[in-house]
Amino acid sequence: MQTVTTTPFGRRPVTAGQIELSALAARPAPVPAVDKWEVIQDLSLARAAFGVSDRTLSVLNVLVGVHARRELAEGDMLIVYASNATLSARAHGMPESTLRRHLAALVNAGLIARHDSPNGKRYIRRDGSGDAMRAFGFDLRPLLIRSVEIAQAAQAERGRQAELAALREEVVLLLRDAVKLGGHAGQVELSDRVALVRRDLRRKLEREALIALRNRLAALVDKVRESCVAGVEAPVATVEMSACDSRNERHIQESDKEQSDSEGQAPDLRKVLERCPDVLDYAPEGVRNWEGFVSLMARLAPMTGVDLPTWRDACQSMGPMEASVALAGIVQRIGEIRSPGAYLRTLARKARAGAVDMDRVMPRAA
Repeated sequence: MQTVTTTPFGRRPVTAGQIELSALAARPAPVPAVDKWEVIQDLSLARAAFGVSDRTLSVLNVLVGVHARRELAEGDMLIVYASNATLSARAHGMPESTLRRHLAALVNAGLIARHDSPNGKRYIRRDGSGDAMRAFGFDLRPLLIRSVEIAQAAQAERGRQAELAALREEVVLLLRDAVKLGGHAGQVELSDRVALVRRDLRRKLEREALIALRNRLAALVDKVRESCVAGVEAPVATVEMSACDSRNERHIQESDKEQSDSEGQAPDLRKVLERCPDVLDYAPEGVRNWEGFVSLMARLAPMTGVDLPTWRDACQSMGPMEASVALAGIVQRIGEIRSPGAYLRTLARKARAGAVDMDRVMPRAA
């Protein structure tokens, strides 16, 4: 079939782009044939690379659907000469003005070529045997010419989407770590940062934004993890007590060395546990000395709603032993104290002023 047109009908001027497209359509195809629906599928994925919208591709889908064969093959008649009325009906009643706009977008994107007749109508001219001799309409051959390019663009887009999915997954996992580790460490101030990250994740973020978010969260999680480790080790490390061995039972064994280490300042541990027996439920191996008692209360602090900064302040203001005694009293009266953290902060403030009575902090023995 012969193609003889390179210029548009009517008042539309010739542009450099049209001349370039005419040269593109005259090139040999890189492959002998392609599945037209595979090309449409790849183009739908990579449409941003070709500067067309989903609505414009729906019009291309109509044009490809009018073509009788499944394949776009070199040497076949690939010109669609259906009228605007037919194309509009196949596009579910799309207004002709909208249809013309999307057809022009496809031509400008180099995905189809226009072959205009002398009067601007679309039709086919056949010879005496009924074979197509010349056709005027929209040429689908650019899809065959650019099929490899379209497939490569689609593959690149699949890789980009996979990278974005992996980055979002990493951000969500880091966010979960920040929330749970922060709750364990009692860092309530993280709630504002977490809310901002969750708000950002509701939007469709690009690669650079996701990488920045991931890096911020990774630094935050590292900081919280260090706080958790410090929160477990710090209270025990501040107290140097005797670690005398005993039988694996719930009882106290006080040695002369332990009493001398306390220099008369620590309460009687046996009496503390008699007045606060509920803490022993969390020590299946028993509490044998002050060191074990302070370690036990450091673990119980976040369970009672006392955050890490409050616990550290209490240990510094009252001393680790008296802070542990105060927390034991809170555990024993947990149903009576509305805010354990605020209560312990009040005791720490009084201790700094020298106005706290530890005997009154603990409940009376039953």
